[in-house]
Amino acid sequence: MDPISTTTSSTSPHRLQRSSKGRILGGVASGLAEYLGVDIAVVRVGFVVLGLLGGIAVPLYVAGWLLIPEEGSDSTIADDLLEHARLS
Repeated sequence: MDPISTTTSSTSPHRLQRSSKGRILGGVASGLAEYLGVDIAVVRVGFVVLGLLGGIAVPLYVAGWLLIPEEGSDSTIADDLLEHARLS
Protein backbone atom coordinates (compact mmCIF):
# COMPACT_ATOMS: atom_id res chain seq x y z
CA MET A 1 0.00 0.00 0.00
CA ASP A 2 1.50 3.31 -1.09
CA PRO A 3 1.08 6.24 1.28
CA ILE A 4 -0.74 9.22 -0.14
CA SER A 5 1.47 12.24 -0.04
CA THR A 6 -0.18 15.50 0.80
CA THR A 7 1.40 18.88 0.55
CA THR A 8 0.48 21.40 3.17
CA SER A 9 1.46 24.99 3.02
CA SER A 10 2.81 26.43 6.25
CA THR A 11 2.75 29.96 4.92
CA SER A 12 -0.20 32.21 5.58
CA PRO A 13 -2.03 33.90 2.71
CA HIS A 14 -0.22 36.96 1.40
CA ARG A 15 -1.87 40.14 2.69
CA LEU A 16 -1.88 43.62 1.23
CA GLN A 17 -0.02 45.86 3.67
CA ARG A 18 1.87 49.14 3.47
CA SER A 19 5.50 48.08 3.45
CA SER A 20 8.35 49.53 5.48
CA LYS A 21 10.90 48.36 2.88
CA GLY A 22 11.44 50.74 -0.02
CA ARG A 23 9.10 53.29 1.51
CA ILE A 24 9.27 56.89 0.31
CA LEU A 25 6.00 58.34 1.60
CA GLY A 26 3.43 56.03 3.16
CA GLY A 27 4.56 52.65 1.84
CA VAL A 28 1.55 52.23 -0.45
CA ALA A 29 3.53 51.67 -3.66
CA SER A 30 6.02 49.30 -2.03
CA GLY A 31 3.19 47.36 -0.36
CA LEU A 32 1.33 47.03 -3.66
CA ALA A 33 4.53 45.91 -5.40
CA GLU A 34 5.14 43.20 -2.78
CA TYR A 35 1.51 42.06 -2.93
CA LEU A 36 1.44 41.91 -6.74
CA GLY A 37 4.94 40.40 -6.99
CA VAL A 38 6.24 43.12 -9.30
CA ASP A 39 9.12 45.55 -9.11
CA ILE A 40 8.36 48.69 -7.13
CA ALA A 41 9.38 50.81 -10.12
CA VAL A 42 6.43 49.42 -12.09
CA VAL A 43 3.96 50.54 -9.42
CA ARG A 44 5.60 53.95 -9.07
CA VAL A 45 5.54 54.49 -12.85
CA GLY A 46 1.86 53.48 -12.76
CA PHE A 47 1.18 56.17 -10.15
CA VAL A 48 3.04 58.75 -12.26
CA VAL A 49 1.08 57.80 -15.39
CA LEU A 50 -2.22 57.99 -13.47
CA GLY A 51 -1.12 61.35 -12.09
CA LEU A 52 -0.51 62.67 -15.58
CA LEU A 53 -3.81 61.28 -16.89
CA GLY A 54 -6.20 63.36 -14.85
CA GLY A 55 -4.56 63.35 -11.43
CA ILE A 56 -6.32 60.23 -10.13
CA ALA A 57 -3.07 58.99 -8.56
CA VAL A 58 -3.23 61.34 -5.58
CA PRO A 59 -6.71 60.28 -4.39
CA LEU A 60 -5.84 56.61 -4.99
CA TYR A 61 -2.61 56.94 -3.00
CA VAL A 62 -4.40 58.71 -0.13
CA ALA A 63 -7.12 56.04 -0.14
CA GLY A 64 -4.43 53.33 -0.02
CA TRP A 65 -2.66 55.12 2.81
CA LEU A 66 -5.91 55.34 4.80
CA LEU A 67 -7.32 51.88 4.03
CA ILE A 68 -4.29 49.56 3.78
CA PRO A 69 -2.88 48.50 7.15
CA GLU A 70 0.78 49.07 7.91
CA GLU A 71 3.07 46.07 7.92
CA GLY A 72 2.66 44.16 11.19
CA SER A 73 -0.68 45.76 12.05
CA ASP A 74 -4.29 44.79 11.48
CA SER A 75 -5.59 48.30 12.02
CA THR A 76 -5.72 50.96 9.32
CA ILE A 77 -5.35 54.71 9.72
CA ALA A 78 -9.06 55.04 8.87
CA ASP A 79 -9.89 52.60 11.70
CA ASP A 80 -7.82 54.67 14.12
CA LEU A 81 -9.46 57.92 13.00
CA LEU A 82 -12.96 56.46 13.36
CA GLU A 83 -12.14 55.07 16.81
CA HIS A 84 -10.77 58.44 17.89
CA ALA A 85 -13.94 60.18 16.59
CA ARG A 86 -16.15 57.74 18.53
CA LEU A 87 -14.27 58.42 21.75
CA SER A 88 -14.46 62.20 21.34
